[in-house]
Amino acid sequence: MNKNRKSSALLLATTMLVVLALSGCSGGKSAGNTLSEGNGGSTNSGGKAETVTITHYTIDSEDRTFVEKLIPDFEKQHPNIKVKVEKAPYEQFDSKLQTLIAGGKSPDVTSHWGYGGFAEYYNKDMLLDLTDLLKEDGFKAADYNIPENLMNIYKVKDHTYGIPVNMYVTLMLYNKDMFDAAKLTYPTSDYEDKSWTFEKMVDQAKQMTLVSDDIAKTQYGVDFTWSERDMRPLYFGAQPYSEDTWTNGGVPSETYFDSPEVIAAYNKLFDLVFKDKVSPSSEWSKSVAGQNGDPFVAGKIGMSIGGSWNLAGANDFPFKIGVAAVPWGGNDKVRSTLYVDPLLILKDSKHPKEALEWIKYLITTEVQEKSIELSGGNPPVNTQAAEAYYKHFDGIDPQDIKNVYEGAVNYGFESYNHLITNYSQINDMFINELQPVETGHKTVEEVMTTIQKKVTEIIHR
Repeated sequence: MNKNRKSSALLLATTMLVVLALSGCSGGKSAGNTLSEGNGGSTNSGGKAETVTITHYTIDSEDRTFVEKLIPDFEKQHPNIKVKVEKAPYEQFDSKLQTLIAGGKSPDVTSHWGYGGFAEYYNKDMLLDLTDLLKEDGFKAADYNIPENLMNIYKVKDHTYGIPVNMYVTLMLYNKDMFDAAKLTYPTSDYEDKSWTFEKMVDQAKQMTLVSDDIAKTQYGVDFTWSERDMRPLYFGAQPYSEDTWTNGGVPSETYFDSPEVIAAYNKLFDLVFKDKVSPSSEWSKSVAGQNGDPFVAGKIGMSIGGSWNLAGANDFPFKIGVAAVPWGGNDKVRSTLYVDPLLILKDSKHPKEALEWIKYLITTEVQEKSIELSGGNPPVNTQAAEAYYKHFDGIDPQDIKNVYEGAVNYGFESYNHLITNYSQINDMFINELQPVETGHKTVEEVMTTIQKKVTEIIHR
C-alpha cells in the first residue's frame, strides 16, 4: 500500500479524523483508561557494544514474515544487532508464545497477532514498560508521523507499553464483474450517503445470488464478516458488553448476549444465510475455498465485508475489484471496527534497547512504504506512508480507499479483542458455540444462554 505524499492540509485532516475517532467515537477508550497501572519500570539490560541477536516473533504468513526481507538493510545500518524471526501459525501463536516465555526463551519484539489482545498480555505481566526507554532514547512519535492519540492507545496511566505499526479498518470489497453482469450500480465509498443501507445491500445481494446443483455455477451476493463474532451485534446497535468495560480494567461488569436485542441482531445476520439465502453457509465456503480460504477471492461472492487486511493481495484477484463503505445497519455511530496493531517489547527481553532500534526502523516512512509492497498491502500507521497505501491497489480508485479509510475511522469503534481481558478464550468459545448455528443445526436462541454463562465465567477468571 504506497506511493506519494499527501498535502499538509489533507494530512492534518486525516490525523484529526483518527484522533477524533479514537478518542471520541469509542468514548475516549484506550488501554490507558481500561487498565489499571500494575507493571513496574523498565528493566533495560541492552546497550552493550558487542553484537547481540534479537528475536521478532510473528505469524507464519506472508503479510507478517515479509520483515525478513528488511533485516539485511537494518543489520547493515546496525552492525552490532542481528535480527532473528521466529514464526508460528495463527492458531498456535498465543500458546507458542507462552511456551517460549515459560521456557526462558522469550522473544524480544512481537504484537498481539494471535487471538489474545493487549489487555490479556498486560494483565499477564508480559510487557515491558517502555516509558523510561523511550525517554532515554528521545523518541518522539511525530518524528515517525504517528498521531499522538494513536500512541495513547497503548498507554496505561501515562506509561507506554506499545508503539503502533499498522492500522486496519472495516470495509466492503465488491466484485465489479458480478455487479456488471447483474447490471447493478457500484456501491458508494461515501459514509455520508445515507441511502446505502443494510437492506439495500441485501436487495443487491439477491440480484447477484445464483444457487445451482452445479457448485461451479453457484455464487452468492454477500459475505458479512463484520468484526469478531462477539462484536457483531454492535453493528445493529445492540450492546453485548456493559459500558464500564472501558473503565474497569478491560473487565465488563455485565454482558447481554441473551438479551432480546443481541439475539435479534444475530438472527438478522444468520437470516442472510438461512432466510434470505444471499450468503454462503460455512460448509459451502469450505467446499469452495478450503478450510481457511475465502470464496470472495475465488470470485464466488459479490460483496465481502471484513477487515482491510482483505485488501492485501487484491492486485492478484482474478476479477475487477472495488472498495465501498460498510452500509448503515442501524447504529448511527458505529459501522467500522478499528484495529491499531502495536509493536511490543516483552518484559523478559534481554536486549530492549536493540529491540527499540528495530521497532524505530520499522516505523520510518521509507520502511513503512516499502513494507506496503513487501507485505502485499499492510496499512501503515505512519500518515505520510498512508498516502502511498491508498495508491497501492491496481484498478481501485485511490480516492475510494481514502474515503473508506477516513469514513471508517470516523464511524469506528476500537476492537474488543485489543481491550477485553482473556479475549483469546472468549474468541475460541464463540467460534465453538456458534458453529452449530452456522451449520443450521441449532438456533441462535438455543445457544445464547450457554454463551452468556460461559463468557461471564471467562471474563472473571
